[in-house]
Parts: sequence; C-alpha cells; structure tokens
Amino acid sequence: MEDDGVAPAAGTPAIRTEALTKSYGERRGVFDLALEVRQGEVYGFLGPNGAGKSTTIRLLLDLIRPQRGRAWVLGLEARRDAVAIHRQVGYLPGELALEPRLTARQLLTYFANLRGGVDWRYVGTLASALDLDLDRRFGDYSRGNKQKVGLVQAFMSRPRVLILDEPTSGLDPLNQETVYAFVRAAREEGRTVFFSSHILSEVEGLCDRVGFIREGRLVQVGPVHALVGMRSYEVVAECAAPPPAGLLDGVAGVSQGRIEGTTVRCTVQGEMNGLLAALLPYHVRRLLSHEPSLSELFMQLYEGEGAPPAPAGSAGRTPTVVK
Repeated sequence: MEDDGVAPAAGTPAIRTEALTKSYGERRGVFDLALEVRQGEVYGFLGPNGAGKSTTIRLLLDLIRPQRGRAWVLGLEARRDAVAIHRQVGYLPGELALEPRLTARQLLTYFANLRGGVDWRYVGTLASALDLDLDRRFGDYSRGNKQKVGLVQAFMSRPRVLILDEPTSGLDPLNQETVYAFVRAAREEGRTVFFSSHILSEVEGLCDRVGFIREGRLVQVGPVHALVGMRSYEVVAECAAPPPAGLLDGVAGVSQGRIEGTTVRCTVQGEMNGLLAALLPYHVRRLLSHEPSLSELFMQLYEGEGAPPAPAGSAGRTPTVVK
C-alpha cells in the first residue's frame, strides 16, 4: 500500500530548510542551513564524517529539535506535522538499531502495520534483489545484511520521499549497484531521493544535484555534471622525448607543472584535453592520474578559506550555487 498523504502542490519543494541551526559546540552541528530539494530529483548531500549530514536528516524528521530555523518536507512543517511527514517518507538511518531477537520478516511486518500495510510482493522483490533472507533474526545478521533490512524497510512502501543516510554503508560492490538501481527506479516513478554520502563516485552516477556541507554549513550547490569541473587531478606523464621547459605555461586547467627530463608532473582542474594536446608531440608512454577522494576535494575547494564558520546566531556564509 502506498502512502495516503495528500500530494503536495506542483512546485512545492520536496525538502526545504530556512536558517536551520542545531549546535553541539566546537563547530559541530548545522548552522543557518538553507536547503531546497525539488520534487522528483535525486539530491546528494555530501560531506566528510562529522560535517552535519546526519544532524540535518534528524532535524528534517523531527527526531531532534533545532535551536532556531525551520524545515519543511512536502510542504509540511517538520515540528508541527511530523506524523504526516513520516507517513510519506522512507527513512534509512545511519546507525540502524532494531530488536535483535526478531526476524527481518517480523520487523518489516511491524513497520508495514504502522503504515497501514504494504505490497508484500514488492517486499519480496526488494529482498530477493539484495539476496536477503528475511527469516533470520536481526541479531544474527552481518553488518551488511542489517543494512539490507534497513533498505527494504525504507523502500517497501514506495514513499514520496526517500531520506537515506549513507545507504551503501557496509555493502559489497554488487549490492551497492542494486541500491543504485533502486534509487534510479524511484526517480523514474517521480519520487524524490535525498541521501547523504561521502563517496563522490557514488553521487556522480545517481544525482541530479548535489550540496556540499562543511562544518555544518552548506558551501556549494550545483548539478552533478559540475563536479567534474570542480575536481583537480594529480597527473604524472612519462614521455618518449623530453618536453621543453615552459611547455605547460598557459595550458587551460593546468597548474603546478614540473618537467624533469621525460617526466611531466602537474595538477589539472577539470578536463585534460589541454594537457593531452600539449603532450601529444612528445609521445606519452604512460599517464597516471590520481582522482581525489571527497576529503581531498574539500581541501582543494576550500583551502585558503580558513575562517571558521560563524557561531550560531550570526549570519552564515552564502553557499556557492553552480547553475
């Protein structure tokens, strides 16, 4: 059975926050968060551990209360309409704690009854795709299988909005791909998916837009294709003939170039077409490129922005929005 909530008006954001603030001190929490997620999109909420991703999600679902600011899900106010929101949201927490003595089937039955029932054929399809045995006790599962139970629970009611906190945590690559297929299917059905992650490649393959959070503040928002232009790569090229000094001067996207005999080292921002064209006459024998992790990307993006976030109650930095 699908949710029985009233569909929001066209154009109503699936998720919206206004000056949302929850401080735990020492730059922990979220500060003046202004977030907007459109209906029907897959939105990746990125940041390193401790950046404020899980805190934001808990605030959206009224699992914790903000010190100030407001949040809306499908046009419903998070504090006033929490029960109505929960009827229309599938939620996977970052840390799943369920009764260890019950089987997955018993746990899912409990959650299904809270929702007024679900299509058990669909539950079976989800479990089969994840290779999950529903008749084992939750406490006997491995970490990955516990995560699968949480995923089935989140998807099984076909909710209008899916809020997933690190959905592929603990899963092997095959099951990660299965979760990606679930997310794509939800988007094709017009549902909204908001998920947190610290895995850049995961987000690139799934999301329409991404928001980067750093020390509790949204610092960059944009379409996923803009990620490529934001990244810097460390490149080492071995050539057959030694390139001349100054070859890389003025090459688009290339910086910190060093030429040592037949070896070229540099940093490339975005695409590598300019570098490859410059090196072509010198017959590249080997090209090594180091793709940065998300943490390294943050260092590249915000290195030099050394000012700490403003304390709660003061005006926050306006995030960069990439069109």
